Amino acid sequence: MAEPSDDWTGYDPDFLGAAVPLPTPLGDEEVVALTYPRFTVLVETARRFAISTGVNIDGAALRDLARRGDWDLDPRLPASDQAGPGVYTANDLDRGHLVRRRDPGWGTEAEARAAMGATFFYPNAAPQAAGFNQSKELWLGLEDHVLAYADATDQRVSVFTAPVLAAGDPPYRGIRVPRRFWKIAAWSTGDGNGELAAAGFVLDQTELVDAAIGQGAVAPLGGFRTFQVPIADIEPLAGIDLGPLVAADVLPNAETARPTAWKPLSAPSEIELS
Repeated sequence: MAEPSDDWTGYDPDFLGAAVPLPTPLGDEEVVALTYPRFTVLVETARRFAISTGVNIDGAALRDLARRGDWDLDPRLPASDQAGPGVYTANDLDRGHLVRRRDPGWGTEAEARAAMGATFFYPNAAPQAAGFNQSKELWLGLEDHVLAYADATDQRVSVFTAPVLAAGDPPYRGIRVPRRFWKIAAWSTGDGNGELAAAGFVLDQTELVDAAIGQGAVAPLGGFRTFQVPIADIEPLAGIDLGPLVAADVLPNAETARPTAWKPLSAPSEIELS
């Protein structure tokens, strides 16, 4: 694991041409911004998890390198402010990458390898239930689908991901395990005016998390459920300021803050991107 470096400049809000600030809390939560190569993690220290992450992806320059990296605490943050290895031992919880290992891995081979290795610091992780099904595979592949769509334009995407840090999350080993995650992918339409477009998603792992920590049994159809949702719904759900991403939503205007506005997904072909 490489040591943090002053050269790690983090997420670039101007990467898409249109300015897209890193989402920040709407409230007065104490947060620490940790910069890495091409991505930034905003840690809410009271919860010991990220409340926001942002990564820049250049699809035209991505490299396919072998997985290499071991999870480690980030020395820039006290261990007491990070959810470390003790959360993940002897249970059915995985260390779920927030910024995926592959996403910042572009440019020269050395740049890509350093960026991929930096995704293995614990502030970039959150517990995900180990049960793997089609919905989890869909969640992990959302960026690939958006990149493929953006390939017809400028092949650049910025992705924002974090757990929903809700007050009702179940306590476990000194932390509270998030039951939901949110993700927003943003890109430029590339039609000459740099118009911003974005799509928002929510993953619900309630049943699997409750079973993994001994608070319930998995329902017959339980597991990871992935939804495309109005970005305006994510803002109050996660308690974050999404700035221009709300107006850039590709979903048609709809009444928000109601479950019927959430579109369940079972395959990438069901995602609306235009």
